[in-house]
Amino acid sequence: MSQTFAETVLHTDRLTLRPFNSTDIRDTQASCADELTQRWLPLPQPYTLDDATAWCTTVAHSLRESGDGIHFAVTDTRTRHLLGTVGLKKTDWRARVSEVGYWVSPWARGQGIAAEATRALAHWLLMDRRFQRLELRAATENTASQKVALKAGLHREGILRNAGFTHTGRIDLVLFSLLPNDLAPTSSTPGA
Repeated sequence: MSQTFAETVLHTDRLTLRPFNSTDIRDTQASCADELTQRWLPLPQPYTLDDATAWCTTVAHSLRESGDGIHFAVTDTRTRHLLGTVGLKKTDWRARVSEVGYWVSPWARGQGIAAEATRALAHWLLMDRRFQRLELRAATENTASQKVALKAGLHREGILRNAGFTHTGRIDLVLFSLLPNDLAPTSSTPGA
């Protein structure tokens, strides 16, 4: 029997992480067709309105229902505008390990959105859901994604050679991780 994450909504001071729906289609299409997003993610090329419709209404939900993970539309709490996505994939329920991934819409880059959403998701996964490890893989040349990982509190572990791919071919990936103890307050933590 496959395990799954329940449909979930998470909040930070300025973000709402919620399931994708049909209101996200146009912004998802614009975000995933963006040149920078296409450079690092092996998304359909070109990324069409049909691709976005399938993702927002069917695929993201099917991945949760299959037990693979959970994918959130990251939105501005005030305006409800789509700012990007953060999600879990390749979830190993027995080992209690999952991998996080994200992209940020072109209009929301440089505002710390990915790091904030990743921290919220990590806290939920490791503390509330009691998982034992969160992993993140970023292309060795994708320095922006690596900065997000570090800002979100993940620890760099090393290089996975030839472990990923983009539209241009095979790439090396940097592996990051976060464990429950990395989030747990210590006696020296203010407010602990």
